[in-house]
Amino acid sequence: MGIFARKAIGSYRTASVTARLAVGAGALGVLVLSAAIASLALGPLGIPVSHVAAIVLDRVGIDVADFTITEKLVVEQLRAPRILVGGLVGMALGVSGAALQGLFRNPMADPGIIGVSAGGATGAVLSIALGLNTLFFLALPLFSFAGAMGAAFLVYGIAAVGGRVSMPTLLLAGVAVSSFLGAVVSAVIVMVPADAALREILFWLAGGLDGRTWEHVRIAVGPILVGVAIITLLSRDLNLLMLGDEEARSLGVRVRLVRPLILATAALVTGTAVAFSGTIAFVGLVVPHMLRLLFGPDHRVLIPLSAAGGALFVVVADTIARTAVQPTELRVGIITALVGAPFFLFLLIRNKRQAEAF
Repeated sequence: MGIFARKAIGSYRTASVTARLAVGAGALGVLVLSAAIASLALGPLGIPVSHVAAIVLDRVGIDVADFTITEKLVVEQLRAPRILVGGLVGMALGVSGAALQGLFRNPMADPGIIGVSAGGATGAVLSIALGLNTLFFLALPLFSFAGAMGAAFLVYGIAAVGGRVSMPTLLLAGVAVSSFLGAVVSAVIVMVPADAALREILFWLAGGLDGRTWEHVRIAVGPILVGVAIITLLSRDLNLLMLGDEEARSLGVRVRLVRPLILATAALVTGTAVAFSGTIAFVGLVVPHMLRLLFGPDHRVLIPLSAAGGALFVVVADTIARTAVQPTELRVGIITALVGAPFFLFLLIRNKRQAEAF
């Protein structure tokens, strides 16, 4: 009877996971689609939603309405690639945040905690300061990605000294490396002689999606989607790792393989995101935590929903950045920080009160 009871409970839990995932994916899918359509329509050149729909349908051979060539160029060449890059960046940051929060068993963990964001910023700033971004349009994202991955491997290498990865050491190494790289960035900013280069550095550090093209979409889509898929496939193991290493091993998790694989994959997708958007803070903190409150802590649900939620958050933030103070354009990182910083303080106060209650 006990065996049948356990099977029944397992089936119920599987059904519950499937139901929550279906509801969350359906709701977030509708919201992401609505946000994308609104973002395509809004801007200095307002385009009716019916014309946006007609332009999209025209790409698949369906002629339903008239639109101007200017509207078509704005939608297809300016706004669509920007929205897609924003969605990919949001997916990467949301999934990385959810994975790292589970891995560290800390709801306030963020992709920047392992030095990836600081490494990406350092690579990008050096590219701008040396003028390489003017010679080759992909120099900035390539340098940023190299910096992000270099910082991630450096932090992990420090934590793995002695043959065994220490999570507290990894966190402290991440803080130390981030501080050091932050000092490097500050030194470069002080020494850059050209005002134009300094302005570009400051704009990039604030995070933004302006100037994104279909070439950027093609380069970013592979690493981000592959990384998100890997973390999603490891979501069950991530659930078990939250029980502790010994418990996870007893349940069949290869801890020494799974933990560094999740870390490396989170670094990969975060590094790719930072390379194409600059430093966009708090997405990996806010999105997983909000979805955890709504749909529970099971990573089989949380990871894929964090991908959709992150895409929604960044697309909405970018739309606000483009339209809030026309004709001036704000930076996406400013919008996400205005939302994320108060939320982070709320989490700190809440966690402190919970700790004092115990």
